[in-house]
Amino acid sequence: MPKLGMEPIRRAALIDATIAEIGATGSLDVTVGKIARRAGVSSGLAHHYFGGKEDILLAAMRHVMREYAREVLRGLQHSDTPLERVEAIVKGSFAISNFRADTIAAWLNFYVLALSSASARRLHRIYAARLRSNLSHAFRPLVGDRAEDLAARTAALIDGLYLHQGLAQNTPDGEGAMRHVIQFVENEVGV
Repeated sequence: MPKLGMEPIRRAALIDATIAEIGATGSLDVTVGKIARRAGVSSGLAHHYFGGKEDILLAAMRHVMREYAREVLRGLQHSDTPLERVEAIVKGSFAISNFRADTIAAWLNFYVLALSSASARRLHRIYAARLRSNLSHAFRPLVGDRAEDLAARTAALIDGLYLHQGLAQNTPDGEGAMRHVIQFVENEVGV
């Protein structure tokens, strides 16, 4: 009989293993067995906690999105101006915790999964809507009626930089990616 309190630890290990396994393979062509081995648990236990492979993948992406939200919230708590709010959102997108090779691979493969999975598509819509909403809110005092358009273009630039980095063979450069987006934002708002 498993010890009480082990389930959250094992779930977290499986989520971390899922992200690492996707990062290692660069695709969704991973098995529950490989994920479980990396986490140090049996594949039966992985199925018990999550169900199937798609459920583990979605749990991993929810985790990634929670980490992203924490980074953004941390930045927003120290922001006093609308431009600082935009910068906090951008910096959260490219923080070390969010812009690692394995996390980038997970994001890119999540986008692919969203093409064929209703659950992944729903989760992606929630993420995308929240990003655009947060950016729009921050941009509105700076650019008025252009806020939604600028938010959509900024979000597209962020996603594009993830795609670009995912295809690159080098170490992710979160600082460089952040500078590209901040420069775009400053040009658009006239700073």
